[in-house]
Amino acid sequence: MIFDIVMPKMGESLTEGTVLEWKKKVGDTIEKDEILLEIATDKVDSEIPSPVSGSLVEIIGEVNQTYDVDTVIARVETSDDVEQKRPSPSPVADQADSSKKTAPSREQASPPVKINIPQSSGVGSHRYYSPLVRAIAAQEGISPDELSRIPGTGFRGRLSKRDILFYVETKKKSDSGTKTTGLEPTGLADNVSEDETEIIDMDTMRKSIAKHMRQSVDTSAHVYSVSEADMTGIMDFIAENNAAFKKKHGHSLTVTHFITHAVKDALLEFPLVNASLDGAKIVRHKHLNVGIAVAVGNGLVVPPVRNAEEKSLLDISHDVAGIVSRARDKKLTLDDLEGTTFSITNFGVFGNLAGYPIINQPNVAILGVGAIKKRPVVVEVKGRDEIVIRQICVFTLGFDHRLIDGAMGGQFIEAVVKNLENPEEVLKTL
Repeated sequence: MIFDIVMPKMGESLTEGTVLEWKKKVGDTIEKDEILLEIATDKVDSEIPSPVSGSLVEIIGEVNQTYDVDTVIARVETSDDVEQKRPSPSPVADQADSSKKTAPSREQASPPVKINIPQSSGVGSHRYYSPLVRAIAAQEGISPDELSRIPGTGFRGRLSKRDILFYVETKKKSDSGTKTTGLEPTGLADNVSEDETEIIDMDTMRKSIAKHMRQSVDTSAHVYSVSEADMTGIMDFIAENNAAFKKKHGHSLTVTHFITHAVKDALLEFPLVNASLDGAKIVRHKHLNVGIAVAVGNGLVVPPVRNAEEKSLLDISHDVAGIVSRARDKKLTLDDLEGTTFSITNFGVFGNLAGYPIINQPNVAILGVGAIKKRPVVVEVKGRDEIVIRQICVFTLGFDHRLIDGAMGGQFIEAVVKNLENPEEVLKTL
């Protein structure tokens, strides 16, 4: 039988995906769960496994093009007795004769519409638009030349529904003096010598990050508090117990696990730091979904440890290890990235002492973690001051002053420090 491979739905809010690379070519055999292609969304790139075993008889989805979810992008001939789980099964698949490889119709693939744009537009000789984007452009009175200048967050500048709606909203706000995204073309790229510069298109993830960060700076009143914690006790424990821990649990014990647990306890003490703002309304979240920033390729994702309030240090270590592994193996889905209520970003992995992170909207706070360095510090021993070598880490809390005042921000970061400097009760749980 002929089995239709469709653009998968990787999250509740995902409506489309871009084909980045086919791992197989027509005529190749493929096993069930073997990687068939790689796709991109606005937030994450993912490798997609084949749902069936068989022979790849047709590739419909073109590389660098975007398709709605459930659109047929390939077909596999299989001898397996499998059910085609799609809302509207392909009539070709229903009528296919498994004894021969037919050439099914491509009408169901619904490829994006190609519009020719004059060279003066500054984006090349053509650009692809979905029918929905064209309909919105027509409704809003956006000309083809203006459409060509709208920044897209899709692969290689592809324009999505969200991009054009955001542009329409931003344009209306800019008429009244409101700031824009910072990604609007300035004409610089069109007026520089090719001998002296190289023009590179932002990829999907970088455009999404750029827009998200600009929005956060324009939205939140950023204020920062800085403190430092003596991490000697935790670092000594990790050094002494990591080998046995890894053998027993299958992954290393890291300082991130302790920091996440310390943040969890501090958020329970200061629940407003775990809130969000919706205009003049405060949204208090019932669960603590602590986002962990993970560098992937040339970008960054922030998948959360969900329901952290219910979890022990061991539970958190399992969750963080899984998050990091899936992020680096491109196994994260859009659902994995949504719902963060507080974020942690680690500058220290690159050797930086400290940093001032931008709040991950719609959160109202973010914790920056610096490198853990051995330093001479003054401590009191039996009533006398002594200079000793300790492992010190600088923490930076960025918070939204619209909701969190300096007192609460300072108390929160000190609660995190206290939890890290007094880990005895937590260590007993391992």
